[in-house]
Amino acid sequence: MTRPLATVLTLLCLGLATLPARAQTTAPGQETPAAPYDADLQRLAEILGSLQYLRTVCGSNEGQKWRNEMQALIDAEAPSGERRRQIVARFNSGYRGFEQTYRTCTPAADLAIRRYLDEGAKIARDITARYAN
Repeated sequence: MTRPLATVLTLLCLGLATLPARAQTTAPGQETPAAPYDADLQRLAEILGSLQYLRTVCGSNEGQKWRNEMQALIDAEAPSGERRRQIVARFNSGYRGFEQTYRTCTPAADLAIRRYLDEGAKIARDITARYAN
């Protein structure tokens, strides 16, 4: 049995919180250095944006659940500067990409949701297994 993405994201956020705080090791005004998992983190942000839109269109009544998950991820990772901008841009890109495509829930939207839930959970598990203490 696989864990729901929200549960895996909670574990990821806890794991990220245990990593050395890169934001605290940089001087004020300096960029947060890239993490080795940034590409995965950006993909996860895009998935969360996509889920925020698709789950709403498909009547999940979850409110801002996926946006809140994204905020928890940002809070745990504490990126700054360009790194933060890229993560937020990927969330917005995921949201807007589906906003332009779907006005109502369709079987294809349901399929995309299932695939994104699976992919997001896999990415979160992989990051946690590889980089968290």
